[in-house]
Amino acid sequence: MDPDGNDSENSEDDELDVGSPREKITCTPKTVPKSQLLKAAKNAVEINAFNQPEFGPLHLAAPGLEVTPLFIAVQTTKYWGSSPRTLSVSFMESTSTELRSRIVSHLNAWTRTGCIQFRETNGVGQVRISRGSGGYYSYLGTDVLLIPQGRQTMNLQGFTMSTPESEFKRVIRHEAGHTLGCPHEHMRRTLVARIDPEKAYEYFRRTQGWSRTQVDQQVLTPLDERSLMATPADQTSIMCYQLPGSITRDGRPITGGTDINQTDYAFIGRVYPRAGHADAGAAEDSVDDWESEEWSKDE
Repeated sequence: MDPDGNDSENSEDDELDVGSPREKITCTPKTVPKSQLLKAAKNAVEINAFNQPEFGPLHLAAPGLEVTPLFIAVQTTKYWGSSPRTLSVSFMESTSTELRSRIVSHLNAWTRTGCIQFRETNGVGQVRISRGSGGYYSYLGTDVLLIPQGRQTMNLQGFTMSTPESEFKRVIRHEAGHTLGCPHEHMRRTLVARIDPEKAYEYFRRTQGWSRTQVDQQVLTPLDERSLMATPADQTSIMCYQLPGSITRDGRPITGGTDINQTDYAFIGRVYPRAGHADAGAAEDSVDDWESEEWSKDE
C-alpha cells in the first residue's frame, strides 16, 4: 500500500528482512512517556469506566495507602470494554496484499472467543504496523490511541511471507494480546521470583543487547497485582516469554507460550465476551470476583 492507501503488489518485503539474531527477538512492549501517564489514564477511563482503579482491585488496598494522581494513573488498566469494537489497521511500509491479509488474520486469532476485531483500512489505522528495525513490540491497550499518527503502534521487524507460520503465531498473536491490553505474563510476581538477576543480566546483554536497566524494566520488576484483572500466573500463556533454565534459580525453564492457549482464550472470552458466548456479560461481573479463586491475585 502506498502513502495514499493504494495497493502495491511490488512488495518491499525482501528489503525489510533484517535477518535473524543469535536468539529469537524478544518483545519489548512500549509505554507512553511519564508525562503522558495521566492523559493515558484519563483516555482509558473515558473509553471504559471500568478502567478506573476503584472498580478493580485497588479498593482492596490497605487503609492509609497514599493514592496520588500518578499512582492512580499507573493503576488504571487499558481495557477496551466488553462491547464489540473494531480496531482499524494500517501498514507503515509498502506491503503486499497477501502479507497484509496474513498479518491481520493472526491479529484476529483472539476473536475465537473475544469481541475485539482488527480490520485493515485504506486510511491511517488506529493500529499502525511497521516491519522495520526496532524488534517486536506493541503499545498496551487503549494507549495505542495516544500515539502520533505518523508513528507505529506495533512493530514486527523483518516479517515477510517467508517467515515461518510458527513465528506468525508466536509473535503477531502475542503483540495483538498487548494491543488488547494484556501485559507480559512472565512479569507476574511468582514467575519473576524464579529468575536469578545476575544470570538474567548476562543472558539479555548477550542475546538482546539490553542494559541492566532494561532487564530490570522488562524482566525483573514484577507487575503490581493490584492493577491486574487476571488469572493465576500461567507460564504457557502466549503472553509469557520463553526463558531458559540457565537464568532461573532452580535451573528449570519458564516454558513460555508459542500460541494462544486455552487459558488465554477463556480469559479473553471473559473480559471481551462475544455476543452469544457463554461468558457474555461476565467482564463487568468479574469486578465483583477479585477475591474469588478464578480471579485471585498471586500471593
